[in-house]
Amino acid sequence: MFDPLATPLLFAIFAAAALVVLTGGIRMTGQADLLADRTGLGEALVGGVLLGAATSLSGTIVSVTAAMDGRASLAFSNGIGGIAAQTAFLALADILYRRANLEHAAADLANIFQGALLMLMLALPLVAWLGPDAAILGLHPASYLLLVIYAGGVYASNRVREEPMWEAVETDETAPDEEDEEEEDAPSTRKLALSFAAIMAAMAVAGWVIASVAGVLTDRFEIKASVVGALMTAVVTSLPELVTTLAAVRRGALQLAVGGIIGGNTFDTLFLVMGDAAYREGSLYHAIGKDDVFWLAIGLCMTAVLTLGQLYRQRQGPAGIGIESLSILGIYLAAIAIQTIL
Repeated sequence: MFDPLATPLLFAIFAAAALVVLTGGIRMTGQADLLADRTGLGEALVGGVLLGAATSLSGTIVSVTAAMDGRASLAFSNGIGGIAAQTAFLALADILYRRANLEHAAADLANIFQGALLMLMLALPLVAWLGPDAAILGLHPASYLLLVIYAGGVYASNRVREEPMWEAVETDETAPDEEDEEEEDAPSTRKLALSFAAIMAAMAVAGWVIASVAGVLTDRFEIKASVVGALMTAVVTSLPELVTTLAAVRRGALQLAVGGIIGGNTFDTLFLVMGDAAYREGSLYHAIGKDDVFWLAIGLCMTAVLTLGQLYRQRQGPAGIGIESLSILGIYLAAIAIQTIL
């Protein structure tokens, strides 16, 4: 569909789709915060599950579309590269929040639990890549495990929040999850949910456009699919996470900001399941290369640093940014340099 179009027009279409994704992400933040208060589920859980899944929708479509076109590397690196980019966005949010280290102020057991869950889910594709090429009803066994672990993790996250066996020590900088006062003209919960669903649909269409244009550009300029996936489509489809995170920090919804990133990253691992189902030439995990696995390892390292930062809870880092955020940005920038320069 996009093959005959001139390159400038392709970039214009790509930018327009990115704008749809960005605008949708901005609208979703306030709606998710209201839904968290009205449902009583809390910012960490709503941010991690509802907002995380919604803002990841365009990225899901990118990976599925790429896999259906036989572009295994693009499908894989898009999801994994998004995890790395979104974790780096959280470090940027730490710079914005000047009062204290963001991971200290947003202390929440549900976010720590999801960080550990994400590391487990990132380890499974690595095991699948190193293991035998097997399939059950067209899916690699690792894909089934990812689905089961994600579903179990969502249930366990809610239980951890309702019946915590561990509590963060409250300090002067800790920002608790409290309900905001609603404006008198706030929409009803039904209208809020319908609006949220409409934005998701628009972002899904934008994701399909981004994937299609990225595939054409990959062929036209002979760029490595792993670079396009990890540093182009992944970053663009992750823009909602950047916007929602910064907006949530400005609103004081710190658990929503951290939970949205970690939960979105956890959901992004399911890109691999959907990509594996859409890829008809065998197992997606065995159709990728070292460059794709490189981004998997980077995402795992960055998540480990983030989780350790939440446990260590440094009050105030140098220059107003936590040590874990500096480390996360350093890992990400080094990874980009290795993939594009070295």
